[in-house]
Amino acid sequence: MTTEPQRLQYLEAMGLTAWTARYRLPNARETEACEWALPEPEASARQAPGERLHALLDEPGEAPAPAEPEPRAQAPAGPRKARALLGDLVPEEAPAADPEPASEAPTAVAAPGEALRFTLQVACLDGRWLLMVPGEAPPSRQAQRLLVNLLRAAGVTPEAPPAFEAFHWPQVEGLPVQAPLDEARQGLQAFLAGRARRGWAAERLLVFGEDQALASVLAIEAERSSALGLPAWQGPDLEALAGSAEAKRALWPCLAGWREAWHGGGDEA
Repeated sequence: MTTEPQRLQYLEAMGLTAWTARYRLPNARETEACEWALPEPEASARQAPGERLHALLDEPGEAPAPAEPEPRAQAPAGPRKARALLGDLVPEEAPAADPEPASEAPTAVAAPGEALRFTLQVACLDGRWLLMVPGEAPPSRQAQRLLVNLLRAAGVTPEAPPAFEAFHWPQVEGLPVQAPLDEARQGLQAFLAGRARRGWAAERLLVFGEDQALASVLAIEAERSSALGLPAWQGPDLEALAGSAEAKRALWPCLAGWREAWHGGGDEA
Protein backbone atom coordinates (compact mmCIF):
# COMPACT_ATOMS: atom_id res chain seq x y z
CA MET A 1 0.00 0.00 0.00
CA THR A 2 1.39 3.37 -0.99
CA THR A 3 1.63 5.79 1.90
CA GLU A 4 0.64 9.41 1.58
CA PRO A 5 4.24 10.72 1.56
CA GLN A 6 5.16 8.25 -1.17
CA ARG A 7 2.11 9.21 -3.18
CA LEU A 8 2.99 12.89 -2.96
CA GLN A 9 6.56 12.15 -3.95
CA TYR A 10 5.43 10.12 -6.94
CA LEU A 11 3.21 12.97 -8.02
CA GLU A 12 6.08 15.41 -7.58
CA ALA A 13 8.37 13.12 -9.56
CA MET A 14 5.89 12.99 -12.41
CA GLY A 15 5.62 16.74 -12.45
CA LEU A 16 2.07 16.79 -11.08
CA THR A 17 0.95 19.24 -8.44
CA ALA A 18 -0.87 17.83 -5.41
CA TRP A 19 -3.55 20.13 -4.07
CA THR A 20 -4.73 20.16 -0.48
CA ALA A 21 -7.99 21.75 0.64
CA ARG A 22 -7.35 24.96 2.56
CA TYR A 23 -10.66 24.82 4.38
CA ARG A 24 -12.64 21.86 5.62
CA LEU A 25 -15.88 21.37 3.71
CA PRO A 26 -19.13 20.93 5.69
CA ASN A 27 -19.60 17.33 6.86
CA ALA A 28 -16.29 16.36 5.27
CA ARG A 29 -13.96 13.91 6.93
CA GLU A 30 -11.02 15.46 8.71
CA THR A 31 -7.66 15.24 6.97
CA GLU A 32 -5.31 12.88 8.77
CA ALA A 33 -2.42 14.75 10.37
CA CYS A 34 1.06 13.37 9.72
CA GLU A 35 4.60 14.54 9.24
CA TRP A 36 7.19 13.41 6.78
CA ALA A 37 10.46 14.60 5.37
CA LEU A 38 10.20 15.85 1.84
CA PRO A 39 13.18 15.60 -0.54
CA GLU A 40 15.45 18.57 -0.88
CA PRO A 41 14.21 20.74 -3.75
CA GLU A 42 17.76 21.47 -4.91
CA ALA A 43 18.61 17.80 -5.39
CA SER A 44 15.34 16.85 -7.06
CA ALA A 45 15.27 19.90 -9.33
CA ARG A 46 18.40 18.72 -11.13
CA GLN A 47 16.60 15.62 -12.42
CA ALA A 48 13.88 15.38 -15.00
CA PRO A 49 10.48 14.16 -13.72
CA GLY A 50 10.88 10.78 -15.43
CA GLU A 51 14.32 10.23 -13.88
CA ARG A 52 13.02 11.17 -10.43
CA LEU A 53 10.15 8.71 -10.78
CA HIS A 54 12.47 5.85 -11.70
CA ALA A 55 14.75 6.80 -8.83
CA LEU A 56 11.83 6.63 -6.39
CA LEU A 57 10.65 3.31 -7.75
CA ASP A 58 14.15 1.88 -7.44
CA GLU A 59 14.79 3.14 -3.89
CA PRO A 60 13.22 0.33 -1.82
CA GLY A 61 14.99 -2.51 -3.61
CA GLU A 62 18.69 -3.28 -3.71
CA ALA A 63 20.59 -3.21 -6.96
CA PRO A 64 21.17 -6.74 -8.19
CA ALA A 65 24.73 -7.98 -8.08
CA PRO A 66 26.42 -7.87 -11.48
CA ALA A 67 26.47 -11.26 -13.11
CA GLU A 68 29.86 -12.81 -13.68
CA PRO A 69 30.88 -12.59 -17.33
CA GLU A 70 30.65 -15.86 -19.12
CA PRO A 71 33.91 -17.18 -20.60
CA ARG A 72 34.27 -16.36 -24.25
CA ALA A 73 34.10 -19.27 -26.61
CA GLN A 74 37.43 -20.10 -28.17
CA ALA A 75 37.69 -19.37 -31.86
CA PRO A 76 37.98 -22.44 -34.06
CA ALA A 77 41.43 -23.27 -35.37
CA GLY A 78 42.57 -24.21 -38.85
CA PRO A 79 40.20 -24.14 -41.79
CA ARG A 80 37.19 -23.63 -39.51
CA LYS A 81 38.76 -20.43 -38.25
CA ALA A 82 39.16 -19.15 -41.79
CA ARG A 83 35.60 -20.02 -42.69
CA ALA A 84 34.38 -18.36 -39.50
CA LEU A 85 36.24 -15.20 -40.35
CA LEU A 86 34.63 -15.26 -43.81
CA GLY A 87 31.20 -15.60 -42.23
CA ASP A 88 30.54 -18.95 -43.89
CA LEU A 89 30.49 -21.11 -40.78
CA VAL A 90 27.20 -23.00 -40.38
CA PRO A 91 26.73 -24.35 -36.87
CA GLU A 92 26.39 -28.08 -36.64
CA GLU A 93 23.37 -27.82 -34.36
CA ALA A 94 21.13 -24.82 -34.47
CA PRO A 95 20.42 -23.43 -31.00
CA ALA A 96 16.88 -23.86 -29.76
CA ALA A 97 14.88 -20.72 -30.23
CA ASP A 98 13.65 -19.04 -27.08
CA PRO A 99 9.97 -19.81 -26.59
CA GLU A 100 7.83 -16.78 -27.24
CA PRO A 101 6.04 -15.57 -24.17
CA ALA A 102 2.47 -16.67 -24.15
CA SER A 103 0.28 -13.73 -24.96
CA GLU A 104 -2.32 -13.06 -22.34
CA ALA A 105 -5.90 -13.49 -23.38
CA PRO A 106 -7.54 -10.10 -23.88
CA THR A 107 -9.64 -9.09 -20.93
CA ALA A 108 -13.29 -8.91 -21.80
CA VAL A 109 -14.49 -5.37 -21.28
CA ALA A 110 -18.21 -4.79 -21.24
CA ALA A 111 -19.11 -2.38 -23.96
CA PRO A 112 -21.09 0.62 -22.74
CA GLY A 113 -24.80 -0.04 -23.14
CA GLU A 114 -27.59 2.28 -24.08
CA ALA A 115 -29.43 3.98 -21.25
CA LEU A 116 -33.12 3.46 -20.74
CA ARG A 117 -35.03 6.54 -21.79
CA PHE A 118 -38.28 7.77 -20.31
CA THR A 119 -39.89 10.95 -19.10
CA LEU A 120 -42.71 11.15 -16.61
CA GLN A 121 -44.68 13.66 -14.60
CA VAL A 122 -44.69 13.02 -10.86
CA ALA A 123 -46.91 14.39 -8.09
CA CYS A 124 -47.52 13.39 -4.49
CA LEU A 125 -50.94 13.77 -2.83
CA ASP A 126 -50.42 15.28 0.62
CA GLY A 127 -46.96 13.67 0.63
CA ARG A 128 -48.59 10.22 0.76
CA TRP A 129 -49.60 8.91 -2.67
CA LEU A 130 -47.35 9.06 -5.70
CA LEU A 131 -48.97 9.87 -9.03
CA MET A 132 -47.00 9.14 -12.21
CA VAL A 133 -48.03 10.02 -15.75
CA PRO A 134 -45.60 9.10 -18.56
CA GLY A 135 -45.05 11.94 -20.99
CA GLU A 136 -42.95 14.97 -21.84
CA ALA A 137 -45.61 17.47 -20.74
CA PRO A 138 -47.83 17.62 -17.65
CA PRO A 139 -51.40 16.36 -17.99
CA SER A 140 -53.71 18.77 -19.76
CA ARG A 141 -56.23 20.84 -17.85
CA GLN A 142 -58.98 18.46 -18.88
CA ALA A 143 -56.95 15.43 -17.76
CA GLN A 144 -56.16 17.02 -14.39
CA ARG A 145 -59.82 17.89 -13.87
CA LEU A 146 -60.73 14.27 -14.59
CA LEU A 147 -58.09 13.08 -12.14
CA VAL A 148 -59.44 15.31 -9.38
CA ASN A 149 -62.98 14.04 -10.05
CA LEU A 150 -61.82 10.42 -9.93
CA LEU A 151 -60.06 10.96 -6.63
CA ARG A 152 -63.07 12.76 -5.21
CA ALA A 153 -65.37 9.92 -6.30
CA ALA A 154 -63.02 7.48 -4.55
CA GLY A 155 -63.08 9.51 -1.34
CA VAL A 156 -59.46 10.57 -1.78
CA THR A 157 -59.53 14.21 -0.73
CA PRO A 158 -56.06 15.75 -0.55
CA GLU A 159 -55.66 19.22 0.91
CA ALA A 160 -54.25 20.56 -2.37
CA PRO A 161 -54.61 19.43 -5.99
CA PRO A 162 -51.67 17.46 -7.42
CA ALA A 163 -48.75 19.55 -8.64
CA PHE A 164 -46.76 17.67 -11.26
CA GLU A 165 -43.05 17.98 -11.87
CA ALA A 166 -41.02 16.31 -14.59
CA PHE A 167 -38.42 13.61 -14.21
CA HIS A 168 -36.46 12.30 -17.18
CA TRP A 169 -33.84 9.62 -17.54
CA PRO A 170 -30.97 9.73 -18.27
CA GLN A 171 -30.20 12.92 -16.40
CA VAL A 172 -26.90 13.45 -18.24
CA GLU A 173 -26.31 12.42 -21.83
CA GLY A 174 -23.18 10.72 -23.07
CA LEU A 175 -22.17 8.84 -19.92
CA PRO A 176 -21.15 5.17 -20.24
CA VAL A 177 -23.83 2.72 -19.15
CA GLN A 178 -23.08 -0.73 -17.80
CA ALA A 179 -26.42 -1.77 -16.25
CA PRO A 180 -29.19 0.30 -17.87
CA LEU A 181 -32.08 -1.06 -15.78
CA ASP A 182 -30.32 -0.86 -12.42
CA GLU A 183 -28.99 2.61 -13.12
CA ALA A 184 -32.43 3.86 -14.17
CA ARG A 185 -34.00 2.45 -11.01
CA GLN A 186 -31.33 4.00 -8.83
CA GLY A 187 -31.85 7.32 -10.57
CA LEU A 188 -35.58 7.26 -9.92
CA GLN A 189 -35.04 6.17 -6.33
CA ALA A 190 -32.56 9.00 -5.83
CA PHE A 191 -35.10 11.47 -7.22
CA LEU A 192 -37.76 10.25 -4.78
CA ALA A 193 -35.27 10.25 -1.91
CA GLY A 194 -34.56 13.90 -2.63
CA ARG A 195 -38.28 14.68 -2.57
CA ALA A 196 -38.57 12.80 0.72
CA ARG A 197 -36.50 15.56 2.29
CA ARG A 198 -39.29 17.92 1.22
CA GLY A 199 -41.92 15.89 3.03
CA TRP A 200 -42.80 13.09 0.63
CA ALA A 201 -43.48 9.84 2.48
CA ALA A 202 -44.94 7.62 -0.23
CA GLU A 203 -47.45 4.97 0.83
CA ARG A 204 -48.90 4.03 -2.56
CA LEU A 205 -48.28 4.46 -6.28
CA LEU A 206 -50.82 5.23 -9.00
CA VAL A 207 -49.65 5.17 -12.63
CA PHE A 208 -51.86 6.56 -15.39
CA GLY A 209 -50.58 5.44 -18.78
CA GLU A 210 -48.02 3.00 -20.10
CA ASP A 211 -44.39 3.30 -21.07
CA GLN A 212 -42.28 0.23 -21.76
CA ALA A 213 -39.07 1.57 -20.21
CA LEU A 214 -40.89 2.93 -17.15
CA ALA A 215 -42.77 -0.36 -16.72
CA SER A 216 -39.49 -2.28 -16.54
CA VAL A 217 -38.14 0.21 -14.00
CA LEU A 218 -41.18 0.13 -11.70
CA ALA A 219 -41.67 -3.66 -12.03
CA ILE A 220 -45.35 -3.64 -11.04
CA GLU A 221 -46.65 -7.14 -10.47
CA ALA A 222 -49.52 -8.40 -8.32
CA GLU A 223 -50.47 -4.78 -7.48
CA ARG A 224 -47.06 -3.98 -6.05
CA SER A 225 -43.94 -2.21 -7.33
CA SER A 226 -40.97 -4.29 -6.28
CA ALA A 227 -38.57 -1.51 -7.31
CA LEU A 228 -40.16 1.07 -4.97
CA GLY A 229 -41.57 -1.35 -2.41
CA LEU A 230 -45.05 0.19 -2.63
CA PRO A 231 -48.58 -1.03 -3.36
CA ALA A 232 -49.19 0.02 -6.93
CA TRP A 233 -51.93 0.37 -9.50
CA GLN A 234 -51.49 1.04 -13.19
CA GLY A 235 -54.32 1.97 -15.52
CA PRO A 236 -55.16 3.79 -18.73
CA ASP A 237 -53.86 7.19 -19.70
CA LEU A 238 -55.89 10.10 -18.39
CA GLU A 239 -56.62 11.29 -21.92
CA ALA A 240 -57.94 7.83 -22.81
CA LEU A 241 -60.09 7.79 -19.69
CA ALA A 242 -61.50 11.19 -20.58
CA GLY A 243 -62.75 9.93 -23.94
CA SER A 244 -63.96 6.44 -23.01
CA ALA A 245 -67.01 5.71 -20.87
CA GLU A 246 -66.11 2.02 -20.91
CA ALA A 247 -62.68 2.71 -19.43
CA LYS A 248 -64.29 4.77 -16.66
CA ARG A 249 -66.69 1.95 -15.80
CA ALA A 250 -63.79 -0.52 -15.70
CA LEU A 251 -62.02 1.75 -13.24
CA TRP A 252 -64.97 2.05 -10.87
CA PRO A 253 -64.31 -1.16 -8.82
CA CYS A 254 -60.85 0.13 -7.91
CA LEU A 255 -62.20 3.31 -6.34
CA ALA A 256 -63.56 1.54 -3.26
CA GLY A 257 -60.11 0.14 -2.50
CA TRP A 258 -58.60 3.59 -2.88
CA ARG A 259 -61.07 5.01 -0.36
CA GLU A 260 -60.16 2.41 2.26
CA ALA A 261 -56.45 2.83 1.68
CA TRP A 262 -56.61 6.63 1.86
CA HIS A 263 -58.59 6.82 5.07
CA GLY A 264 -57.13 3.74 6.70
CA GLY A 265 -53.55 4.21 5.53
CA GLY A 266 -53.33 0.47 4.90
CA ASP A 267 -51.51 -1.41 2.19
CA GLU A 268 -54.52 -3.27 0.85
CA ALA A 269 -55.38 -2.50 -2.77
